[in-house]
Amino acid sequence: MLANVSGIQEKLKVIDSSKMFQGFVIFVIIVSALSIGAHTYHLPSWMEQGLSLLDIGITVFFAIEIVIRFLASDGPKKFFKNGWNIFDTIIVIGSLIPAGGSAVLLARLLRIFRVLRLVSMIPELRMLVNALLKAIPRMGYIALLMFVIFYIYGAIGSMLFAHINDFLWGDVSVAMLTLFRVSTFESWTSVMYETMAVYPLSWIYYLSFIFLTAFVFLNMMVGAVLDVMTQETAVMRAEEEQDETEQQDASDKPASAADVAELKAQIAELKGLLTQKAS
Repeated sequence: MLANVSGIQEKLKVIDSSKMFQGFVIFVIIVSALSIGAHTYHLPSWMEQGLSLLDIGITVFFAIEIVIRFLASDGPKKFFKNGWNIFDTIIVIGSLIPAGGSAVLLARLLRIFRVLRLVSMIPELRMLVNALLKAIPRMGYIALLMFVIFYIYGAIGSMLFAHINDFLWGDVSVAMLTLFRVSTFESWTSVMYETMAVYPLSWIYYLSFIFLTAFVFLNMMVGAVLDVMTQETAVMRAEEEQDETEQQDASDKPASAADVAELKAQIAELKGLLTQKAS
C-alpha cells in the first residue's frame, strides 16, 4: 500500500515538474486573463454563456492543479512553507466562490487576481517580486528621508509663497502636495514662474528641491532595488546549480541492495531456464 502511494506521489512529482505541464498552466492563466477582459465588453448572450463555461473549466483546472502540487509535495508542512503556494491556494479557493447572488462582485474580483498566478509560475517574475518585497525596508528609510525633505520645503514654501497663491501654498500639507506635483514635473514651471514674478531668486528653491527628490532620492530607490535584485539573482543561480548537482548525483548513485538482489534473482532465473533447456 505504501509502495503504491509512493509511486503515485513520484508520478505526480514528474507531472508537476514537467515543462509541458507548467507551460500549459501558464497558457490557462493567460486564457483566464483574456476571458476576464472579455467580460468587460458588451457581448452577445451566447458568447457570455461560453465565457461562463470557460471560466468554470478554468476554475476546475486550477483546483486540480493545486491538488496535484499539494500531493506531489513532501507533506503539508513543506507545501505551505512556500509563500507562493499559500498565495496560489488562496486564489484558487477564492475562485471557487459561486459567481452569483450577493457574492458576485467578490467572486469577480478574486477571479481577476488569478492573473497574478503568472508570477508564481515563472521563476524570473518570482525573483523580481521577492527582490521588491525585500527592498521595501530600505525603501522605507529612503521614503522617510524624502518625507522630511518634503516637510521642510513645504514649510518654507508655505511661509514664502502663501500670499502669492493660497490655493497652492496655503498651509504645509497643501504645499507638500504642490511639491509632489513639482517632483513629478507636472506643469511645475508654471508654479515656479508665478513665484518668480514676486521673488526672482525663487528658482533656487525649486531646482534644489528637484535635484534632491527627482535625482538623488529616486536613484537611491533604484539602487536599493537593484542591490537586492542582484542578491536574489545570485541565490536563484545557486539553487539551480544545487538542483543540477543533486540530479547528477542521483544519476551517478550506485545501485541499492534491493536492486542488486533483484538483479541476482533475475540472473538465477535465467540460469535455471538455460539449465532446463540444456537437460
